[in-house]
Amino acid sequence: MKINRLLEISLLLLNKGTVTAKELAERFDVSTKTIYRDVDILSTAGIPVYTNKGNGGGISILENYSINKTVLTDGERDSLLLALKTLQSTKYPEIDTVLDKIGAVFKNSSAADWVDVSFSPWGSGPNAENKLLNIKMAILGCHVITFEYINANGIKSQRTIEPLQLRYNGQAWYVSAYCRTRQQVRIFRLSRIKNLIVTDSIFTRRPIGNAVDEEPEPLPQRNVVLKLRFQPEHLYRVFDDYDEERITRNRDGTYDVMVAFPEDEWVYGYILSFGNYVEVLEPQHIRDIVTDRMKKTLALYEN
Repeated sequence: MKINRLLEISLLLLNKGTVTAKELAERFDVSTKTIYRDVDILSTAGIPVYTNKGNGGGISILENYSINKTVLTDGERDSLLLALKTLQSTKYPEIDTVLDKIGAVFKNSSAADWVDVSFSPWGSGPNAENKLLNIKMAILGCHVITFEYINANGIKSQRTIEPLQLRYNGQAWYVSAYCRTRQQVRIFRLSRIKNLIVTDSIFTRRPIGNAVDEEPEPLPQRNVVLKLRFQPEHLYRVFDDYDEERITRNRDGTYDVMVAFPEDEWVYGYILSFGNYVEVLEPQHIRDIVTDRMKKTLALYEN
């Protein structure tokens, strides 16, 4: 369509500065006469496009020209850039080209630099990113995947799946897929997928439907109300984790927090992650569990 060609010509000129009519004609598979007519239309519409003849000449757009005010507000621009940066972190096809064009539209080298999004965990190697990229390409190309899976109980199994959808939930990536091994649509956590291979076998995409989590059924959990006392050295973590109204400062410089958590392995590990900078004041049974685990940890280093 002509309107698409006119828009793309404008973006190319904003990106490259000067382009010859021949280059544009070959790109859009039209004649040079059509390109010159397009230039006239753009000029009439108020876009400062002009032509220079001779060696080094071509079609150009006025330096420092920006069309951001006629397309998006600053708030809309920032929202668009955040969405594009998020897609960029998933290695979505051609997203870098889109970001380049957005930068050209706004004529601001820092317009796309205010946010950086990465879903790779701290300390993870390139394999974490490659795994995400390989699964994405398998989904787009309908390629069957094989891998080893280690569930939360440490049980390893070999799986063959038809990947259907990548999901990001609770600070972790998952893939919904039809599991040929279990003959059911299941959800796999990417961090537990090992030795992934994208095969040449092609599958016919099927509906996702109701996926089953590929993890053992969790035990029933109950919430426990904790009263924790933190030393001032870890005040930064206290304010990272809790709203200010939950924090009470004591005269000796310590800080008390009352918070409710589901009682499970995570909460014990969370408390222990503060080392000697936190004390469980209540309830007594959590205090006893943490004390017992600290004694067992100490025994490992004393032997």
